[in-house]
Amino acid sequence: MTRKLDAFHSDGNEILVLGIGNYLMGDEGVGVHFINRIDQSKFPKNVSFIDGGTGGFTLIPYIENHKKVIIVDATMDGKEEGTIALLKPRFSEDFPVSLSGHNFGLKDMVDILSMLDTMPEIYLYTITISKMEPMCMSLSPKVDAAIKKVTQQIIEQIQNFKN
Repeated sequence: MTRKLDAFHSDGNEILVLGIGNYLMGDEGVGVHFINRIDQSKFPKNVSFIDGGTGGFTLIPYIENHKKVIIVDATMDGKEEGTIALLKPRFSEDFPVSLSGHNFGLKDMVDILSMLDTMPEIYLYTITISKMEPMCMSLSPKVDAAIKKVTQQIIEQIQNFKN
């Protein structure tokens, strides 16, 4: 059965770039900082952008109504702060155990999308952080510098989708 995409949740676009995290927890909010700094004019027209914050299950209609979803989020994986990694998770167990706290909802969301057979291709870009700081809205220098790098990697990733 071919599924018709919901134009309200996709704006008619095939690709979603989603930044998630808690803006009030320092480096843990890197995904939100990323999405708020993006220069959308550097991206093709068929891309939607969402600041997902800690939205959890409320993001399901947006994720399932795009063919490809690129997520940027923080992880505490023990690597050097500011390290960028790309994962292509298909199931919740494909996500790193070390994703920060709000991502319990992200893993559950992936299980639901898989169960409903509405799972798009997901590209998860993680940025390594070393700590979460309550009531801090700034990023550490290495995490801040990673935003520019991950933005370029995502632009290249989207260009590769067309090839």
